[in-house]
Amino acid sequence: MPNVVNVRFRNRGKSYYFDPGALEVRTGDSLVVETSKGLELGECVEGCHEVPEESVVQPLRSVVRIATADDLRIAESNRRREKSAFTLCEERIKAHGLDMKLVDVEFSFDGNKILFFFTSDGRVDFRELVKDLASLFHTRIELRQIGVRDGAKLLGGLGICGRPFCCSTFLEEFQPVSIRMAKTQNLSLNPTKISGTCGRLMCCLKYEQEAYEHLIKTMPKVDAPVDTPKGKGNVAEVNLLRRTVKVRLAEGTDTSLQTYPLDRLGYTLNGEYVEPKPEEAAPIPSDLPDLSRFISEDGDSLGSRMAEAMEGRSGEKRSRRKKKNRSGQRERSAEGAEAAERKQEKKEKPEKKEKKPEHPEKKFDKKPENRPSAAPKNRDRHPAGTVKIQAAAEKAEAGEKKANYHRRYFHRGSKKPGGEKKQEG
Repeated sequence: MPNVVNVRFRNRGKSYYFDPGALEVRTGDSLVVETSKGLELGECVEGCHEVPEESVVQPLRSVVRIATADDLRIAESNRRREKSAFTLCEERIKAHGLDMKLVDVEFSFDGNKILFFFTSDGRVDFRELVKDLASLFHTRIELRQIGVRDGAKLLGGLGICGRPFCCSTFLEEFQPVSIRMAKTQNLSLNPTKISGTCGRLMCCLKYEQEAYEHLIKTMPKVDAPVDTPKGKGNVAEVNLLRRTVKVRLAEGTDTSLQTYPLDRLGYTLNGEYVEPKPEEAAPIPSDLPDLSRFISEDGDSLGSRMAEAMEGRSGEKRSRRKKKNRSGQRERSAEGAEAAERKQEKKEKPEKKEKKPEHPEKKFDKKPENRPSAAPKNRDRHPAGTVKIQAAAEKAEAGEKKANYHRRYFHRGSKKPGGEKKQEG
């Protein structure tokens, strides 16, 4: 098996095999390797290791050297030149009015070639743009149109999950993703929820597709007949991950959906009937404490000794209670005999209630005019009572005068004071 190292360029996900030769390469070293484009600077993501012969793409190119300080300085100067080239290229694109979006600029390690990556919805005639860029940089210019997924891979960023893009970290090749995968996984078909930053369907839909397909094959479909502990019914909903099924019972008045584990149902799968498993009893916990050291040699256990001790204590308590009850019963028996004799006497000779003598002052006639007018009590001690009586008398006298005045001057046909006789009719 060949000995290889894995090298990644510009931290863009995919890594390639290179022959280290006699060099001892470790993970994290910067390497100068030979590629189809010339010499390039890359990072070793996995040191020397052996791989099968069929996994190596021929020809296997070699590692030239481990990067020196000069090589790192050249790479840093190329990064600065790339930023200035990006700005100049955007200005020339606007000047020519081309419908294209510049994504990235890459200088070769030896500086004899500049590669411009752009995205566009259609074909773009950029021949005049290439001439302008060649006159500015005086080197070979190459413009390469890429897709939106490749553009996201070059730029990098954070996805809706909060982690860096899969394509720019570990995903080496793009896998085909379809809307059928979202339906299979019972996801929302809202494009904003199942699309990535690039505007295409998320690559992570492919990760669990095989697992969902396997689960679908092992579970009954919707509307399939099943046998439940409560009778026959039809499948209304299937939860693939929890392995549960919601069933609508065919008989009975209960129309609500019943949820059962898949093991408790009987159903037909691929022409074969799957029997439901019986309900298992609760397992006895195995981590119970060992009580063997509490058991004596003659077989007397801790529980029996405790039971005997408790029984002895309860016997003492009962004997004490009996003694107390006996002494109390003697006292109560004497008192009860006396009380029984009293009740018997009362039944034989009922006592007559003595009537209280009536007070002589309370005897008077019911008619108010015949009632004696007794002088108010404590009038000398409470002069306020006399004042109230006097005020009531004055009020009654004033009311009588007012009534006489109205009867005299305000009946029909009489004269008003100071006026003429009121006309009739």
